[in-house]
Parts: sequence; C-alpha cells; structure tokens
Amino acid sequence: MRFSTQERTALFIDGANFYAATRGLGLDIDYRKLLDFFGSKTNILRAYYYSALLETEEYSPLKPLTDWLAYNGYSLVTKPAKEFVDTLGRRRIKGNMDIELAIDMLELAPSLNHAILFSGDSDFRRLVEAVQRKGVRVTVISSIRTNPPMIADELRRQADQFIDLGDIAKEFSRRQQEGRSRGEREDEE
Repeated sequence: MRFSTQERTALFIDGANFYAATRGLGLDIDYRKLLDFFGSKTNILRAYYYSALLETEEYSPLKPLTDWLAYNGYSLVTKPAKEFVDTLGRRRIKGNMDIELAIDMLELAPSLNHAILFSGDSDFRRLVEAVQRKGVRVTVISSIRTNPPMIADELRRQADQFIDLGDIAKEFSRRQQEGRSRGEREDEE
C-alpha cells in the first residue's frame, strides 16, 4: 500500500457496492476504525458515504448507520430511492449514486493528491481516468475474492493502486459474519 501523511486525500464510499463487497467477504465494518485506519496513513480532507434511501418505509435498516456516519466525520450524500414493479411483478428498488459521487470527486480533485474509491463498479473507470488527468492518484478498494468478483477488471486496471478489501479488512472490521462456531449464540458477542 502506498500512502503518505503529506497527501491531501478524500474517501469516496459507494455505500451499496461497498456493502455488497463486505457481505460477500462476510465482514462487519466498523466505520470509526475505517476512518482512523486511513487517517493514520494519510491526511483525510473528506470522507464521503453515498447511499440511496427508501423513504416509503417508516423505518429503514440503513437509518442507524447513516445517522451515525453523519455525526461521526463522514459527509453523507443521500437521495430517495425509487421503488417500482418489474415486468415479472416483483418489487424492485433503484437508487444509483454514481453521478453524485462523480461530481463530488471531480469538484474536489483540484484540492486533492489522492482519491480513495470504495467501489468495484465499472461505471467509475472514466471518472478515475478524468481525475488522474487532473494529477490525482486514485486507489480503488474492492474485492476479487467475492463470488462473483466485486471489482470490474477495467476499473482495477485504470486505478493507480488496487487494494483488495480482504487484505486490509482486519484493520477495521468488527468480526466476520460467517464462520460462527456451532452452538455459539448471538448474545455471546
């Protein structure tokens, strides 16, 4: 891993993609430890977390996380998710935050030396390329260890540095969600 405490850095976390990668690896992320881990390695100017929220439900399971992030050093970027019924009659939810993330990264690029993108979405390849043309080094954090891999090959190749989430997760995860021994109870944790 190449980081410098002299670099002006921002974290850009694609919430849905990052959640899928952590779930695929069986991880439970401690977002305070994540911020502390990267803060010890580089000069973090901003830490963004992007998430679409379903407003039709009285209670969203994401609400405690997004509230906590907003009060603990993260810049939370949200928008309402859209709910629809697909052609097979199944309820679907759509909430893409790619444009919001791209705009923020491009706007902040003149103030950065390093952007760290937590996503494996191939749609971000052109964004990474554009930010690199502005002289910003880009690290992408995702995983090739999930099945299927969460990182798109073209995004991994475009990044200045790719870090597999599985290689650093022990620094900021609470525990592995899978791998509980038989008979271990939920309340023993």
